[in-house]
Amino acid sequence: MNKWFFLVFFFACFHVLGQDSLVVETIEIEKTRYSEKDILMDSSAAEERTFNSSFKENYQDNDFVYEQKVNETNWWERFKEWLADFFRRLFNFSDDTVSMQFVEILIKVLAVLLLIFVIYLIVKSIMNGEGQWIFGKSSDKKVINYEEIEKNIHLIDFEKLIKDTLKSGEKRLSIRYYYLWLLKKMAEKNIIEWDVEKTNTDYLYEIQNPAFKSKFEYVSYLYDYIWYGEFDLDEETFLKAKTAFENTIQSI
Repeated sequence: MNKWFFLVFFFACFHVLGQDSLVVETIEIEKTRYSEKDILMDSSAAEERTFNSSFKENYQDNDFVYEQKVNETNWWERFKEWLADFFRRLFNFSDDTVSMQFVEILIKVLAVLLLIFVIYLIVKSIMNGEGQWIFGKSSDKKVINYEEIEKNIHLIDFEKLIKDTLKSGEKRLSIRYYYLWLLKKMAEKNIIEWDVEKTNTDYLYEIQNPAFKSKFEYVSYLYDYIWYGEFDLDEETFLKAKTAFENTIQSI
């Protein structure tokens, strides 16, 4: 009995002492509470700090590059590399650098030649075919407007034109002039009525004389065969046609 009484008394005292210590601690905190007057304020001026924007330049070395980018080559670069490899093996160049320099020079030369060729084609296309070209000799041929000759056959001296074409060796053109000369003579004798739009068949229907109609039909055949035919005119065929036209013109 005394034993249990002693234990109860011990715990009761311990509880009371614990509460007393908590009260004493709270009282001590209340005594040490600070006011705004006790807070020290720093009134000194703050120094403004800035960063130099060029600091990134100090980190451009390869030591600071953590991801290496792979250079992607396009089809043109691959083509030049292929050419360089081809010429390196063909001419036994010492290394790839020499062969690539050779390819670069070759491409520039070809580009210049291509440009010159294009300029040549452009200039040639805008110049008259009978004019003087900077890379050739001037032509001695006269520029003749065939349409104007056909529209004005009454004003043309075909005999002179034929002599000029024979001197220059233009046999097919001389046969054309023989034909136009014949039409001029026929129109002057009122055998036909000249019209630049008419055909050989139209003129043939207008001819009343059967004998002359037969001659005109023959020389018209020769004219179509020689002027529109795509073949080399030999001397025998030319003389045969020339004689036929001269005889027909003289018979008018």
